[in-house]
Amino acid sequence: MPQSRKICSLAELLTIRSAARTDGKTVVHCHGCFDIVHPGHIHHLQHAKSLGDILIVSVSADTHVNKGANRPLIPDDLRAASLAALECVDYVYLNPNATAVELLQQLQPDIYMKGREYENSHDARFLRERDAVTGAGGRVIFSSGDIVYSSTALIGGMPRAEEFDDEKIRRFCSRYDLTSENLQNLIHRFRGQKVLVIGDYILDRYNFCDTSGVAGEAPMMALRVLERKEYDGGAGVIAMHLAGLGASPHLVTSLADDDASRQIEMRLRSGGVDLTTLTQRRQIVTKTRYLVDETKMLKADEGGQAPLDSRSEETLADQILAASDGAAAVIFADFGYGLITSALLERVMEPLRKQVPILTADVSGKQSNLLRFKSVDLLCPTERELRETVNDFSSGLGAVVSKLLTATEAKQAMITLGKQGLVTFDWPLETPDASDGRLRSEYLPAFASHALDALGCGDALLATASLALACGGSLQAAALLGSLAAAIEVQSIGNAPLAAEKLIESIHHRESRLDRARLAS
Repeated sequence: MPQSRKICSLAELLTIRSAARTDGKTVVHCHGCFDIVHPGHIHHLQHAKSLGDILIVSVSADTHVNKGANRPLIPDDLRAASLAALECVDYVYLNPNATAVELLQQLQPDIYMKGREYENSHDARFLRERDAVTGAGGRVIFSSGDIVYSSTALIGGMPRAEEFDDEKIRRFCSRYDLTSENLQNLIHRFRGQKVLVIGDYILDRYNFCDTSGVAGEAPMMALRVLERKEYDGGAGVIAMHLAGLGASPHLVTSLADDDASRQIEMRLRSGGVDLTTLTQRRQIVTKTRYLVDETKMLKADEGGQAPLDSRSEETLADQILAASDGAAAVIFADFGYGLITSALLERVMEPLRKQVPILTADVSGKQSNLLRFKSVDLLCPTERELRETVNDFSSGLGAVVSKLLTATEAKQAMITLGKQGLVTFDWPLETPDASDGRLRSEYLPAFASHALDALGCGDALLATASLALACGGSLQAAALLGSLAAAIEVQSIGNAPLAAEKLIESIHHRESRLDRARLAS
């Protein structure tokens, strides 16, 4: 059978299973990551084939391979194709779920074969798979384990395994026609787009220090401040990013009635940001960091929550709706300091949804809550923020995102995974599996090879991705440009506003690198 015909959809797989049952044939099923198909895998699959008539192998999608940084090494469609090339394998299925449980419940194989290491395993995921098989009358059999290899060990021994990320990025761009020309055209459309940013302003203060050893009065490090710099943070830097990218941002935030706040207003306005400010705060939220060289030694926070009263909420709601006139997008940035309240959102979300094309949101801090943002176009949390929001720390990423999008009725999400990159999620519209409610996911590796300062990466991504969506870009184009923006931000100390020219330069640099890698291979 041709290799391409071996890779099946779920519907095709279930038809094959039904025919096998009618013909009295034994179906054997194996499931795994198969990141590098090595002799141990081949022996395992040959043994499985010898136990029945039809061998079906399901492969974990990239989103659900949780084996550490740079994993999976090989994209899921290539891993599926590698297995389909094996003579002993009859059919291959790319499994979109975190475990094989759902597939096993539908497929009901006669035999489910696992490696010897699972024979005494108490892993909850395997136990659910075992119960799904035995509950339908099947058997779980373990391989001999006499040929032992580990994909993780093999990949760990590769000196430049991270270069496989270039192939993943190239394939991502190819699937969604994200050429250099198309991305630049999208960035050119940023100019003049009105974007409303609503959220808490934070002043990020960096003290660059020298260490003079241990203090005399107590066993603590003594630091001598050499230089102090202040950066706009929170919703403020999101607005500054938008201005640097060529947009016309309008920031709605809360400051204090003092000289520091007036200086902040002047700096933001001179940077191209229009402002609507409340002055109910007693002091600016300030986060002070002490650094020795590039290492952050200590962070001290000033300024707590200052929730709005009902009259302020009403006033601010009217100001937000007035400022949103003609806006291409609204970005909510809730850092938990009181500007964005549930009552405020109840007043503004429905009218904003009717008059603004794109609504996006992100949160940071224990006092904020993603679940308050209903029917937005994009949510951009970290994986930790996501799991804390829905209180689920064990399910697969796709299942957790599904809970979030279902609870909020949001259309799309980008989940950032730190140095591992991000995963986009949306509901498929015209795909074979659209009827079963499965999320479509796409993994995009991180672009930065090293991180100088992670502060503000999420803000850069949110600003750029929101603007890309507002200009008609796809979720994947928004993710790519947002990731490039985050890579630019992570390589500078403090919150440095983005620039459209630098983003375009990054696209050219990335394209050149991918071309060099392709020629080298």
